[in-house]
Amino acid sequence: MKRFIPFVASDPVVAVLRLNGAIASGPRGLSDAGLAPLIEKAFRRGKPAAVALSINSPGGSPAQSSLIAARIRRLAEEKNIPVVAFVEDVAASGGYWLACAADEIIVDQTSILGSIGVISASFGLHEFLGRHGIERRVHTAGGSKSFLDPFRPENPDDVARLKRLQSAIHDSFIAHVKSRRGEKLDAQADLFTGDIWVGQGAIDVGLADGIGHLVPVMKQRFGAKTRFVSYGQKKGLLARVGMSLAADTLGHVEESALWARYGLQR
Repeated sequence: MKRFIPFVASDPVVAVLRLNGAIASGPRGLSDAGLAPLIEKAFRRGKPAAVALSINSPGGSPAQSSLIAARIRRLAEEKNIPVVAFVEDVAASGGYWLACAADEIIVDQTSILGSIGVISASFGLHEFLGRHGIERRVHTAGGSKSFLDPFRPENPDDVARLKRLQSAIHDSFIAHVKSRRGEKLDAQADLFTGDIWVGQGAIDVGLADGIGHLVPVMKQRFGAKTRFVSYGQKKGLLARVGMSLAADTLGHVEESALWARYGLQR
């Protein structure tokens, strides 16, 4: 009740924004549209002393990563609220893009960080079709509409074009990391090859700031009576009762592959 009594200070509040999962538009992933209401509440409700990002993400969509991070930064600057990221299993690729939205990045000794790069994966099925007598028929208006068609032999011009697109995204990722981490980054380390670091190794090259865990670190900074208010995406009814049909979809396979890239299973 004391928070309603004039001139009596309330206990500090830390808003905890949970960013758990692959980054993608749609119902399964972390997206700007899905997270926007939660991010807005985290910064606007109850005058928080800080916003803590609890991150556990292997990455995903560069565009969604950029949009989410930009929203966090805009509100942090508008409200003048410090943001601290706490990495759990992994903040890699787009997950690290999100972590860089914070003013400080705290990790566990076993957390995986980095993978500052861009990847595109596909299959080539043209030989399979040929062996089974299947003819592929494609009619386009525009020479690039069949770009990277997996049912045709790989076209060197398509590969060159893909590389240009990846380079543009990679440059944006690098610029974001440099703008947020600044002089903390080890100028002698090759940080942008897609390599990853664990715990103290990430701190040593400037990708993170320290080792610690959310609750004790925040209580150390704001006091033992600090209150925590969590904001996170809720699963649908089917997912909550364990009957989600999405487990058999391509989207689930792709998300599992993202986690498996870092030796993690989902």
